[in-house]
Amino acid sequence: MNTDLLEQKFNVLPDDLKREVLDFIDFLMTKRKKEKIQSQFDFTWEGGLADLRDDFNSVDLQHHSMEWR
Repeated sequence: MNTDLLEQKFNVLPDDLKREVLDFIDFLMTKRKKEKIQSQFDFTWEGGLADLRDDFNSVDLQHHSMEWR
């Protein structure tokens, strides 16, 4: 990408549009970070209820979770 061209175009903008461009850049960066965070889901919680396997089945746990809400 030619940053010189970008800089030239940016410099001819009035101040209010420069602020808008900067806000848009911030928006794009935030959006990218959110996408990255969402795609990095892990399963570290997997097996966390293994000790309850003999006492409850998935339906029982589902009913209990509704009571906890």
